[in-house]
Amino acid sequence: MQNNTGFEIDNSGIDPQTNFSANAEFADILAANMQRRSFLKGSLGTAVATMFGGSLIGCNSSSSPAPIALPAAVQPPPAPVLMGFNAIATNRLDTITVPDGYTARSFLPMGTPLTGNYPAYREGGTNTGAEMEQQVGAHHDGMHFFPLDARTTGNNSAEGLLVFNHEYCEPATLHQNGPTGLPRPADEVRKEVAAHGVTVAHVKKDASGQFQLVQGSPLNRRITGATPMDISGPARGHAKMVTKYSTDGTRTRGTLNNCGNGYTPWGTYLTAEENWAGYFANTDAAQPREHKRYGVATKTSRYGWETADSGADQYQRFNASTIATDADRDYRNEPNTFGWIVEIDPFNPDSVPQKRTALGRFGHEGVVFAPVVEGKPVVFYSGDDSTFEYIYKYVSKAPYYKATAGGHLLNDGTLYVAKFNADGSGEWLALDYNSETFRAKALAANVEFSSQADVLINTRLAADVAGATKMDRPEWGAVHPQSGEVYFTLTNNTARTAAQIDAANPRAANATGHIIRWRERSATAAFDWDIFMLAGDVGTATPGTDLKLTADNHLASPDGLAFDKNGLLWIQTDMSGSQQGTGPYGNNQMVVADAKTRKLKRFLVGPIDCEVTGISWTPDMKTMFVNIQHPGDRSTVTKLTSTWPANDSTSRPRSATVIVTKNDGGVIGS
Repeated sequence: MQNNTGFEIDNSGIDPQTNFSANAEFADILAANMQRRSFLKGSLGTAVATMFGGSLIGCNSSSSPAPIALPAAVQPPPAPVLMGFNAIATNRLDTITVPDGYTARSFLPMGTPLTGNYPAYREGGTNTGAEMEQQVGAHHDGMHFFPLDARTTGNNSAEGLLVFNHEYCEPATLHQNGPTGLPRPADEVRKEVAAHGVTVAHVKKDASGQFQLVQGSPLNRRITGATPMDISGPARGHAKMVTKYSTDGTRTRGTLNNCGNGYTPWGTYLTAEENWAGYFANTDAAQPREHKRYGVATKTSRYGWETADSGADQYQRFNASTIATDADRDYRNEPNTFGWIVEIDPFNPDSVPQKRTALGRFGHEGVVFAPVVEGKPVVFYSGDDSTFEYIYKYVSKAPYYKATAGGHLLNDGTLYVAKFNADGSGEWLALDYNSETFRAKALAANVEFSSQADVLINTRLAADVAGATKMDRPEWGAVHPQSGEVYFTLTNNTARTAAQIDAANPRAANATGHIIRWRERSATAAFDWDIFMLAGDVGTATPGTDLKLTADNHLASPDGLAFDKNGLLWIQTDMSGSQQGTGPYGNNQMVVADAKTRKLKRFLVGPIDCEVTGISWTPDMKTMFVNIQHPGDRSTVTKLTSTWPANDSTSRPRSATVIVTKNDGGVIGS
């Protein structure tokens, strides 16, 4: 995006490739296995088809133990038979399309008055930065509905807290005349910073059964790119976390590029800082590894916030260059305070958000918990959404007990990174400074870490050293509520060459993405995996399965992912504007799948230029919340490509939540 000053804003939302590690490619793995695995003989296509064949259990190597089911205590009853709706067709309409028998309405669009003196949204981008701090932010993304009784029975489907992320913003339509060039006007910067972060909205059904915002509720809250936050866990107080704002390295301001999300078994919200590196600039001749490996800009940052004409400290912090004698006098370490999972207590508006550093620093797409078991560690998974990056797993040191569970479980544990082997097995590689194996690998790679905090601040480098499998942009994850299988979307990777394909990422120039899944082996750091679905046009087949995409379900760039309590898998897409506009897929969409049979049906299509993302349900499964991000993201002040959700000829597009209900009052998906 460029205005008449020549100042260019990169609003792609995708960080550049920064992983150039020499981890083994499939050619090396294939050569090693050819001698011992006869089923790999023949062409690569035959090998891949064989490796993916049958069910997940079928991809065990002959020498591997069979997967062990989850304990009976976490095995819910079988899911009811659902997916009775008729699949909808793709389209390029500027509206929300859902199946016959369903209704969708927009809710809480960007700029909705939320807190303070409740400033109204004004059409034309004339709201100020101070007003934006009291309004619903921009670019709705990951989301969760907490019933008001979430910490007791958790059954309230009529009232609760809807908590959702705001990933980034579109300056072209956020401001009255688009973004001003460098230096940036301070109020424009204030407004953009405020448009990021998280919204906590107290919502309740009215007399007609429609959810409405509870205006004036003390639980309503905006958390922005400027909200004070604590740094917790191993990196707290580390020298690389010291800034002019926090000379002891224990605090920072704000959360940025909040994409996917999670929620804890103890009723708190987790927001993921994804492609945050571009918000900072470091013009030093040589960047430190904790900047370079993440893609911190070398000239001007993504939005140029560091150039705000007020010169205020809250904006100067986006200049991560070395400009003083010591780290406690400038912001050379400010980027190190981003790239974390942030825990927020939505029921306490005075609580300070916690950046949980034990969970690793990278481009977190989200976080998904395995079913918790009393007396066992907490386990969750997170993907690093960038080209050739990795999938991670965290296991708490302390066991989970419902009576005492809390954020402390996220401060002390082991972070692992995934290695997917060609024979359908996998390994979790510990990123543990105290592990002799990890330290030996670091020594062999000529990489030195000084502590576990240093490992976590440089998580991507640690994963390189460990020998993880480079994936096709790992995004959202989901855990099946009955089987415990873990599913992850791999959105796309057009940079992968034919020489770089591997078993888990089997296509070169992968423009359409796929979904991978695995099942943990009991009490080991191993798992067994297969590919659930290859995305693509009509006729795309997933080798070794009966799945062949049709007009009812073909899709590209799977991104958002979630299981509902009935075991249906909801898949949301994030195609680029050009892929939507010229490809065979229409606008971004949401399909629903039966994970056992691989039956898929298209359930929702979004408006023009949007991303369909974020999903949650009320406990009774009769209301679904879905987020629509950046409709009309190719718009300019003078040319709007979408006017959703107002859908008139002049209104600027705004991200918003969509509430989906079944006209007969039934369960969503039935």
